[in-house]
Amino acid sequence: MTDILFQPIKLGAFEAKNRILMAPLTRGRATTPGFVPNEMMVTYYRQRASAGLIISEATGISVEGLGWPSAPGIWSDEQVVGWKAVTDAVHAEGGKIVLQMWHMGRIVHPVFLDGQPPVSASATTAPGHAHTPTGRQDHQQARALETDEIARVVADYRHAAENAKKAGFDGVQLHGANGYLVDQFLRETTNLRTDKYGGSPENRTRFLREVLEALVDVWGADRVSVRLSPNGETQGADDSDPAAIFGAAAKVVEDLKLGFLELREPGPEGTFGQTDVPKQSPMIRKIYSGPLVLNSDYTAEDAVRDIESGLCDAVAFGRPFISNPDLPDRIAKGAEWAENVNVPQSWYLPGAAGYVDYPTLAEQDG
Repeated sequence: MTDILFQPIKLGAFEAKNRILMAPLTRGRATTPGFVPNEMMVTYYRQRASAGLIISEATGISVEGLGWPSAPGIWSDEQVVGWKAVTDAVHAEGGKIVLQMWHMGRIVHPVFLDGQPPVSASATTAPGHAHTPTGRQDHQQARALETDEIARVVADYRHAAENAKKAGFDGVQLHGANGYLVDQFLRETTNLRTDKYGGSPENRTRFLREVLEALVDVWGADRVSVRLSPNGETQGADDSDPAAIFGAAAKVVEDLKLGFLELREPGPEGTFGQTDVPKQSPMIRKIYSGPLVLNSDYTAEDAVRDIESGLCDAVAFGRPFISNPDLPDRIAKGAEWAENVNVPQSWYLPGAAGYVDYPTLAEQDG
């Protein structure tokens, strides 16, 4: 029985109609140049408005922070207009949507920055390759942000949050996970600083706190959330004591009384990232008293189990929403989930194929 997934839940200011959230999913369909949301994206999000809450794909807060081909931004007036069409469409279908705010830090390749190095907590280099308009290229060493320069980056987050409000979003989520800039400040392998932003867990969470305080100032705490990935290595970001650093991060979220906290926690058999590092959600649950949302390789049965046990309050589904725009309806009816086709190619390639051409259950049976 999946009834508990369809019980409404209050996530800060949001009255979610069910506990099946749509996780943020990079899809690379924005119009370039300009990184502008377009009509195809309007259709995509409208199709998925039955989620209890949509967390948008990661969206660049600035030119400096965005290094993914055809991902959307939120720093320009043109981008705001494009996103307003998306939020209007979701609201017209009775849905709610928050903007996930993204600064990729050292993951941005210099090709996106007119040849300049990316910025990060420290002068480190990510492993592997960057996705660029001309194909995969080796990551390059980042430049460490100067202490007095960090306020400028926080101001970029504030400006993006103000633009998100103009674009009609219901709130914002800070992307603090997956080895991007906020995570680079949190983890010891990527934060080698000796100033007030480095060293102790309290210092390494300072940037997280300052950014969240700026977002709260714009939106109010109950319309702000954050996503963290507290267990295991991601894009070279790792920590020998995840309980200490993410316990400190959870305390920041608790102190600020954010609307909800989302955790991406893969396991040893995860299909997108695998780790034997224990999940930190039980520990975090003891520190953060607000609604907790979990994510990573969930089935409907897994979601029911973890919500009923009290481990979490809702579950964010990612890839299932790609090929099942009506995922809540399929779960309610016990119907089979459609599989992604041509993956992972269709996740990121331009065009409608593998993006807005998946049928709903009604269309499939009709």
